Amino acid sequence: MIENPVLSDLSGRLTGSEIVKLGGEIRDRIRKGETIYNFTVGDFDPAVFPIPKGLEDAIVEAYRQHFTNYPAAEGNLDLREAISAFLLERQGLRYNTHELLVSSGGRPLIYSIYRAICDKGDKVVYAVPSWNNNHYANFVEAEHIVIEAGRETNFMPTAAQLQPHIQEATLIALCSPQNPTGTIFSEEELARICDLIVTENKRRGPGQKKVYLLYDQMYWLLCYGNHSHHDPVTLNPAMRDYTIFVDAISKVFAATGVRVGWSAGPAFIIDRMKAIMTHLGTWAPMAEQKALAVFLRQSAAIDAYLSHFKSELEERLTGLYAGLQSLKQEGFGVDAVAPQGAIYLTVQFDFTGKTTAAGKLLQTQEDTSDYLLSEAKLAVVPFYAFGAPRDSNWYRLSVGTCRKEQVGAVIAQLRQALMKLS
Repeated sequence: MIENPVLSDLSGRLTGSEIVKLGGEIRDRIRKGETIYNFTVGDFDPAVFPIPKGLEDAIVEAYRQHFTNYPAAEGNLDLREAISAFLLERQGLRYNTHELLVSSGGRPLIYSIYRAICDKGDKVVYAVPSWNNNHYANFVEAEHIVIEAGRETNFMPTAAQLQPHIQEATLIALCSPQNPTGTIFSEEELARICDLIVTENKRRGPGQKKVYLLYDQMYWLLCYGNHSHHDPVTLNPAMRDYTIFVDAISKVFAATGVRVGWSAGPAFIIDRMKAIMTHLGTWAPMAEQKALAVFLRQSAAIDAYLSHFKSELEERLTGLYAGLQSLKQEGFGVDAVAPQGAIYLTVQFDFTGKTTAAGKLLQTQEDTSDYLLSEAKLAVVPFYAFGAPRDSNWYRLSVGTCRKEQVGAVIAQLRQALMKLS
């Protein structure tokens, strides 16, 4: 055993995902027989939310047809043609096959965007809470420009917050509907952000690196009520030269383990991302690519699946939101933001300074999280796991593993736990 081994500076700076770590700990407790309402990881219980039957059948058939060899490094042509048609039909976005890159989900794409654009010391602007931007910025040794987004803006960054940093930025990372908050950019606010980026890029001279926008729209087909998804290129066509989309089937088809994602963007960036990923080997499996190339063209089947899937998710989100609002009306220190999109509910637990029945004073958010888990059997992810300050009393609640009967039960269990606080 080597004592005090010396490894790379990067390995010393990086930390693992707090969300994955927390989710693993909760699953381990459940395996040991503990009853816990596990609303941590942004995943799905396949018994509750299976993938579309048409996609499943196509995957099985692709394996039976022995599609088990390497796919094309940029993604199979038939899949990129299907994605191109899908984007045009669903969003009105026109991207040719050479402007598309397929990967094993969204993570390798995000990593390759950071790698393709950012040099050491470049400034990356992102808001908190947000998913993993702090870690990706660490990978490329970028300078973090962090914007704290709060309740007053539904935890979404604004053009006014971005404006002071625009002239020094190399990359701006945005997500809508957002993980972890489930909130969505308004058309007006996103348009103002696009105007900032376009204006700044006109200011920069020849040979200067432009400011680019990583736009994660992983949840864009999961919007509820009167809320709609908006994208930079539709709002401002000049953004086409500066926007790199990240998308996948992971969330919208409950297919987190199927591992197929894609980016759409300027060909010169897509080419560099492809070159990076050829060394990582992060292509999506051949059979899944063949299957998705078939399924993405089945518009009626997709519409039917999404209609049911969205209604089931929305029922859970609105049910939990209503229950939390009832607890708020009863005077307990809880609140929530009305659901807008994705599979998440933004929840506030303000228990700092409260005392448990056992006489323990809740002083930190870790204390609150522990109390929720021990007394309410409720596991949720604190916003500090997404880069927010450690004293933030806001949490992400994910409904991908939630059964309908759990909605009332978890609110009742939470009420009992809150009644024990003084």
